[in-house]
Order: sequence, then C-alpha cells, then structure tokens
Amino acid sequence: MPKQEINIVWFKRDLRLLDHEPLKLAEEGGLPVLLLYVFEPSMMAHHDSDVRHWRFVHESLIELNKRLEPYQAEIYTFHSEVINVFSLIETQYKIKQVFSSQESGNGLSYERDKAMGVWFKQNNIDWKECQTNGVVRRLKSRKQWPMLWDAYMKESPKKVELETLKTVQLDCDFYTQNKGLPLDEEIRTRNKNFQEGGETWAWKYLQNFIKERYFNYSKHISKPELSRRSCSRLSPYLSYGNISMRMVYQYSMQHLESSSNKRALLNFVSRLHWHCHFIQKFEDECRYEFENINRAFDQIEKPKNDVYIQAWTNGQTGVPIVDACMRCLHETGYVNFRMRAMLVSFFVFNLWQDWRELHVLARLFLDYEPGIHYPQLQMQSGTTGVNTIRIYNPIKNSEEHDPDAVFIKKWVPELKDVPSHMVHEPHKLTLIEQSLYNCHIGEHYPYPIVNVDETRKKASDIVWSFRKNKEVKIEGERILKKHVSNPSGFKSKKLVKTKNENIS
Repeated sequence: MPKQEINIVWFKRDLRLLDHEPLKLAEEGGLPVLLLYVFEPSMMAHHDSDVRHWRFVHESLIELNKRLEPYQAEIYTFHSEVINVFSLIETQYKIKQVFSSQESGNGLSYERDKAMGVWFKQNNIDWKECQTNGVVRRLKSRKQWPMLWDAYMKESPKKVELETLKTVQLDCDFYTQNKGLPLDEEIRTRNKNFQEGGETWAWKYLQNFIKERYFNYSKHISKPELSRRSCSRLSPYLSYGNISMRMVYQYSMQHLESSSNKRALLNFVSRLHWHCHFIQKFEDECRYEFENINRAFDQIEKPKNDVYIQAWTNGQTGVPIVDACMRCLHETGYVNFRMRAMLVSFFVFNLWQDWRELHVLARLFLDYEPGIHYPQLQMQSGTTGVNTIRIYNPIKNSEEHDPDAVFIKKWVPELKDVPSHMVHEPHKLTLIEQSLYNCHIGEHYPYPIVNVDETRKKASDIVWSFRKNKEVKIEGERILKKHVSNPSGFKSKKLVKTKNENIS
C-alpha cells in the first residue's frame, strides 16, 4: 500500500500563526500538512543555550496548540535530532515538501540546516525556506537592502485560514513511541520572573506599548529600572518569532498619526530597521560568531582570567551597577541596551577579556538572537575597526541613569542602607560609614576587582593606538564595503552613533 503524501511545516524561530509564510504556502500546497517542532538535544546542550530559552519555546508551543485545538490541529513536538525525526516520519508518509523560515542562527544550527538540505535532496523532498523579517539570504550587495527591507515591511501579511487547513494526525502509538523523553521539569514549569512565551503575549506587549508605554521610550531608554516599562519588551517575541517584524512595523505605523509623541514612536520604528540590519550582517558573514571580524585585531592578546570572569558572571565585581545588571539578568533575563553595552565594555576593556568568553550573556539573555548578539559583541568590543570605540564608564553611567540607586539597591541588597549618592562607589566609604550603613567592604560587599579609571585608560590607549595600524584600516575598508549600504556616507560621519539594535 503506497504511503500517504504529505507536506510538513517545520517550525523553528517562527512560533506564531499570523503572518507565517511557510504555513501559508503549506495551506496552498493542496496536501495534508504535518505541523512539527523539534527540541534538539545538541542545540539544547550548546554553550549558548539555557533553560530559559527552551521554557519560552515550550510556553509558545503550548499556547499555539491551545489556539489550534478548535481546528482539530496541533504542532507535534519531538525531543530528538531533526534528521532522526524526519527519517522516522518518512517511514510512515511520503514527504513531498517541507516549508520553514530561514534562520540566521548559530554555527550549530547552520550545520544542521546544511545536513538537512542534503537529506531532503537525497529523499527527493522539496525544501522551501521563506525569508525572515527582511533579512535577505545570499544578498549580493548592501546598496539595495534598505529598499528591500522597506518593501518587505509594507507587504500584506500572510494570513492562513485555519478553518480550511487540512492537517495530519499522527498515529497515537507511533507518536508516543517516537516523540522522545519528556523535557526537563524546569523547562515545563512556569517561572514568573521571566516574560512568558506565546503569540498572544507578544500582541499584548505590542498593544500595551503602542497605546500606553511608548510615550517615555526615548526619555527612559537608557535607564536600567525605568526602561523595564518604557521600552517595548518585544525582543524575546521577535527572537522566537511569536510576532513578525512586519506586523510590529505595520501596527506601529498605523498608530503614528494619532500618536501624542511621534518622535518617540519613530525612534522605536528606526530600531526595527537596525535590528534587521545587524542580523543581515551576521547572515552575510557568520564568522562573527567565532572570529574577530576585523582580522587585524587577532594581534591583540587578552590572557584569560577565570577569577575576573567568575566575579563578573556572578555580580561580584565590586562595581555596583555592573553587579546589579548581572544579577538582574540571572533572575529575569533582561536589561536594557545601554546596560548590555556597559557590561560588555567592562568585560573586554576593564577586565581585558576576550569577547569570545561571553557565551554567558547568550545564556542569560532571554531574547538571545545570534544575528544580533555576535555583531553587537564585536561592535561593543571595538574589534570592527570602523565603529567608534566605546569604553563605558560604569560609575558615570550609574550616577546618570540610576542616580537614586533604585535599580542598584533592588539587585544588590547589601547596599540597601547606604545613602544613594554613596552607592555608586561604596569602596570609598570610611570605616565609620561602613559600620553606620551595615555594609563592610570586603565582607558584605567586595572591593572593586580592578581600578576602573586605570584599566579604562590603559585599554583606551592600547585600542586607539592599534586603530592606526595599516592592517586595521585595510580590513575596515573591506567591512564597510560588505556591510554598509553607503560606505562613503558612513565614513563622512567620522564617529557613528550607537543604536539600540536589539529591540528592548
């Protein structure tokens, strides 16, 4: 008896039903459709992976299946390697086409996709990968990319008629026997400290931001505490595709005319473009993940210091704003862009550590997006050779953006009794003040592990001097030509302002 012919929608970082091109193509394909998501052990054990990521994915899938239930449909989830899952399904069905979204993921997902491309070809399966969020695969030149992005964002969303979508129901015994071991309980258990995954939550955050919270977006964007409300908080929903960039763009623009603070809303919209710009850079040159993008920087040596790395990771550096941010990340998975940039700056300049040791941030960011993460690490680390070098002064940032120490005292309770104006540099407290404020430096809270001013100056002298090297400039020309739509315009600005590329 011949096997039933089916098509498959392979969900990846596109966990939604609205504006989902692979789903739309499958609906138009005429064959019954199997909806599939695979939790891959290799991906889950990778150095950039954390329980918080997979909990968010699990929550997103649970929510999607609740919405699919009235249509007698579900996304079947397997806990195995992708190639094994497709091989199993192929024993039961004749797979004609597979639809999925393009993924600008890490090196491991890239190798997986290459292997799956070979497997699909060997089994005469047509694999259709759809464009994601305006990022163009195999882009020949960046000159036309801004116009391509704009055109993509203005296209009509892909609407799927779930009432007429004919889906495949897997045999219960087959699915039970082959779906793999249950996910860890921690993944399956809600943690209220983190944003909850799901398309419904994505829309709640967007609507609430556009209708209420956006007004102070520009004013509070750099404030570690106030930004938690005034920023959109859409970043994890964009990272895992609970909502498409196109829907965020169109919804925002629809409300622009009636906005009471058009400037704030336009600032937000501009960052949607920058978000995709950085993923496009990574798509075009994925070695950002492993190598200095400006090869000349390979000459700078930064000996690994495990003591520094551990203190920084655990929020025990003796620099309150740094420690508050790291502890906040551990507990909630979110700090705003300026604080992220400051954390990287402190790590690579003050502690003089290599940016490739920063996988911990990938694990801590709930909104970890490889295409933004690695280009941003390199830009903030000064290894591009074309962007201005930004060595953040953590004390100055602390005083400017958390002047009353609300954020610091929330996450570093050892300092809760210290007057706000003294919190930023507690190592300067006298012994009498330490006793008075119940905070003995070196006992309750550590001394700074480095001298911030001295290490900042030393790093600045080294890196700015190195920028003058011929090799750095030659590589810089190559980078501009490859990744900037108007290289001459970029250079004419001399110093390029940093944008909040990861939508906060």
